Amino acid sequence: MKKKVVLISVAVVSVVALFFLLKAVFSGELILNPVIVENLGPFSIRWYGVMIAAGIIVAYLIGRHQGLKEGIEEDYMIEAVFIGIIFGVLGARVYYVAFNFDIYRGDFWSILRTWDGGLAIHGAFFAALIVVFLYVTLRKKAKLSFLQATDIFTAVLPLAQAIGRWGNFFNYEAYGAPTELPWKMFVPLRYRMPGYSGDEFFHPTFLYESLANVAIFSFLYWYLGKRKNYGEVTALYMIFYSIVRFFIEGLRLDSLYIGQTDIRTAKVVSVALLFAGVILLIVSRYKGRPVKTAS
Repeated sequence: MKKKVVLISVAVVSVVALFFLLKAVFSGELILNPVIVENLGPFSIRWYGVMIAAGIIVAYLIGRHQGLKEGIEEDYMIEAVFIGIIFGVLGARVYYVAFNFDIYRGDFWSILRTWDGGLAIHGAFFAALIVVFLYVTLRKKAKLSFLQATDIFTAVLPLAQAIGRWGNFFNYEAYGAPTELPWKMFVPLRYRMPGYSGDEFFHPTFLYESLANVAIFSFLYWYLGKRKNYGEVTALYMIFYSIVRFFIEGLRLDSLYIGQTDIRTAKVVSVALLFAGVILLIVSRYKGRPVKTAS
């Protein structure tokens, strides 16, 4: 009982503190510094990296519980997550650079500076799927099926995304069009997109997506323990996140585009994933492999 009271108290204090932080930053009274510690040799500790790492750790700890419940050995989970993180970050970066290549064309080393931002979740998602497929195929001792692994992965992925989006907050990126809504966010001049130097307040689209991802995670993690067949959670993630991303992407000013067109890459990918998710949900629901839990 005492532990529950302490957890509730910490949660309430955290929410109140976050509210006042947002109020100060959104009004422009407080200007954030994206760097926590500088001059650690050639490196610095930045909020962006800390938020990404925090999201991964929290998501793993929660996903671990379900994995153990389904009889997956922890050593295999740690191994798969370690490999997945490496290739997930690579996939996220390659995807981002590929659609922003003009920025990096003359400076190869800037491609490696992921701590400045520039990771695309769709790239990480596709890379993770490839890694999971290869892992379950080659690591037969793990006794994992592809859709079993992706169900656990996609159930906790939205929480990792929700936390990771706060790295965008500290970097003053992933914001939307100018607005005068009550929850408008002040963006310092040096962080404003070209053509918007005269605007001060913008949609906090990072916050919209973070809150939406918390809602998606809450539902998917609840559903994870109730699903009948493997693949259902993976399909629902593809459907829900694609819907959220499609509409939020329309507000953003820093979207990736296909070539020289005005077609937003994330919108096209979201539509494709939405349809793929619907098909996977139908197939999994009626033709899928039944879920088994550890005895």
